[in-house]
Amino acid sequence: MKIPTPQICYRLQKEMGMLENIVVHCQQVCRVALTLVNNMIEPSPNIDRKLIVAAALLHDITKTRSFKTKEDHAQTGEQFLTEQAYPEVGQVVGQHVRLADYDLNGQPNAAEIINYADKRVLHDQVVSLNRRMQYIVDQYGTDDERKRRIQWLWQQTKHLEDRLFKHISFKPHELETYLLADIETALRDFSGPH
Repeated sequence: MKIPTPQICYRLQKEMGMLENIVVHCQQVCRVALTLVNNMIEPSPNIDRKLIVAAALLHDITKTRSFKTKEDHAQTGEQFLTEQAYPEVGQVVGQHVRLADYDLNGQPNAAEIINYADKRVLHDQVVSLNRRMQYIVDQYGTDDERKRRIQWLWQQTKHLEDRLFKHISFKPHELETYLLADIETALRDFSGPH
């Protein structure tokens, strides 16, 4: 599996012209995701920490341009990363808005960690799942059908949260207490060629 280093991720962000606030959001998602992985009761064989870092930093890689194109940035992010020879990262990025499968059993996987971490970061702030999901309803629930889909997603994400935290040594409301100090601390062990 080929995974870009954080330095390559930052280069890709720059090449794609990502807005600075989206870069900061991705860094926060990375901090949350690594905090979750670092505090798993038992390490999961389904989770590669380097994959988590790359997918978190790149999950919104095409979001800036999506403001103009109206493209599905999860889908085009996956396509872009696959074209860059990072298909495994792309597969995780493609599921950061909506998972391909909402499994209520088994060990957590990278896509679930990134999906959930993204749902806990509103812009650059770590917030409760309820606060983030209310923002999504307010921002994107423009008609009854969209509101229904968002409500379904909210329920699925709440089930995901319940399942994930069976494997994590703290409770969802304690996330900020355990959160890694800053992005530099979070990425300290992830430099060098891959």
